[in-house]
Amino acid sequence: MLTELWALGAWDLAELVRGGQVSCREVVEAHLRRIDGVNPRVNAVTVTLERRSLAAADAADGALARGEAAGPLCGVPITVKENIDVEGSATTMGVLALREATAATDAPCVAELRAAGAIPIGRTNMPEFGMRWHTDNALRGATVNPWSPQHTPGGSSGGDAVAVATGMSALGIGNDGAGSLRWPAQCCGVSALKPSLGRVAQTGERAAGPTPFAFQLLGVQGPIARHVRDLRLAFGHMCGRPGGDPWYAPVPLHGPPLPAPVRVRVVTDPDGVRTDPQVAGALRRAAEALADAGYLVEEGRAPALTRASEIYTQIMSSYGRVHREQPPVETVASPGFVRFWQTYEPIWAQAAGEQAFDPMMERATIARLWSAWMSRTPLVLAPIRTRPAFRVGSDLDPRWLADWPATMRLAVVVNLLGLPAVAVPVGPADGLPHAVQIIGPRFREDLCLDAAAVVEATTGTLTPIDPR
Repeated sequence: MLTELWALGAWDLAELVRGGQVSCREVVEAHLRRIDGVNPRVNAVTVTLERRSLAAADAADGALARGEAAGPLCGVPITVKENIDVEGSATTMGVLALREATAATDAPCVAELRAAGAIPIGRTNMPEFGMRWHTDNALRGATVNPWSPQHTPGGSSGGDAVAVATGMSALGIGNDGAGSLRWPAQCCGVSALKPSLGRVAQTGERAAGPTPFAFQLLGVQGPIARHVRDLRLAFGHMCGRPGGDPWYAPVPLHGPPLPAPVRVRVVTDPDGVRTDPQVAGALRRAAEALADAGYLVEEGRAPALTRASEIYTQIMSSYGRVHREQPPVETVASPGFVRFWQTYEPIWAQAAGEQAFDPMMERATIARLWSAWMSRTPLVLAPIRTRPAFRVGSDLDPRWLADWPATMRLAVVVNLLGLPAVAVPVGPADGLPHAVQIIGPRFREDLCLDAAAVVEATTGTLTPIDPR
C-alpha cells in the first residue's frame, strides 16, 4: 500500500514533485483533507489558507509544465504560527483584540520559504502573547496533544508541533524565546531547530511595530518537522533575507569539520534539579546512540546554569515590553491567561535572583564561561525540560508551578547565549513521547543537526500519528 502524501516528510514530498510523480496540487489537497479530518479533534490549525494555497500549487504546477526548475521545497505544505507574519493573514499572537491584524507582507523567513517553493496552507495556535507553556487562548481555544488529551501539547509553538505530529503539515514555522520550539517538540514527539541568534531575521522592513530588546536578543524563528533532514532543508531556506533585523548575520551554513572523535557532554544534573526517570532514560538512549556512532560521550555539569537562568529572567522582565506602562493584564487577555499569570508572576519574580548591576555584562561573562567549556567539548546533550509533558491545568497550581524555572534552565540558557539547539525525539514511555536537545556553539547548527540525525537513525521517528 502506498504511503499517504500527508504522511511523508518535506524532503520526500519535494523529491516526488521534482520527479513528476505527484503534482503540487495533489500534495496540498492531501494535507487540506488531512486537516479537515484531524483538526476538529486537536484544534491546532486556526485558519486554513485553502484558496491561496491551491492557487499557489496550480501556479507551481504550471511553471513545472513549462519546464521551469522546481525550487528545493516546491509544493511542500507549511503551517505558520500566529505571531509570524503571513501576507494577507492576521498575526493575532493568540489575542482576541488582534484578530483583524492582517499582515501586509510575509516575515523574512516565510518569504524565503515561499521563494524556495513552499506553500503556506494554514496558521497555527499559540498561547496569548506566547507567554505560557500550554497552548490555549480566548480567540482560538485549547490545542490538544494527539498522544494524550489529558497532557499539554506544550507552548508556545504548540499548534505547529501538533500540526506536524498529526500529518496536517510537513513543516511548521514557529519561534523560541524560552524553549517555545523545543518544549512542544518534546511534548508531541517531533523535531525542532532553535537557530543561533542572528541566523534568521526576526522581522521585515515593514514590521507593524517595534520589537522589544528582550525578544530581539532571546527569541528566534525556527522550523518544526518529523525528520531531522527536513529541519536542515527548511533551515537552509530561512536564513537568506535580512529584513530589518539588526542582529542578522550572513554566516555560512556549514563550519569547518572538527577532528574526530567529536566530544559530547551529557548534562544530567542541571544544578541539583531532579531529572524525571523517563527524561533521564531518554538522555541515556541518545548518549548511547552517539557513542555507538563514534562520538566521545562524557558526563559533566554546565557552568553558571542557575545564574544564567536568573539573568535571562531579568532581561526578559525588564526589556520584554513595548511600552513603559503596561495595561492591566485582565483588560487584554482571557480569564485563563489572567489566572495563569497571577499564579506565575511571583514565581517569575523570585526566579530573577539577585538583581545584576548590568545584566548584559553578566551575560557576556557567562558566554565566555560557556565558550571555554565548549571549546574542548563542542556539543552538549541535555534535557529540554527535566520533566515530561504535564497534565492540562497543572500550570495553574502554584505549588506545582513553583519549580518551573529550575526545570527549564537548560532551555533558557540556550536563548540567553544565542546558541543553536536541536530537539530530537528518542521514543515513547508511559504513553508519552520523550525528546532531548543537542546544543552547539553559535552558528554551528550543522554540528547539532549531524548529531541529531545520528540519534534519529537509531531511535526512529515517532510521528505522524492519529489523535488518541
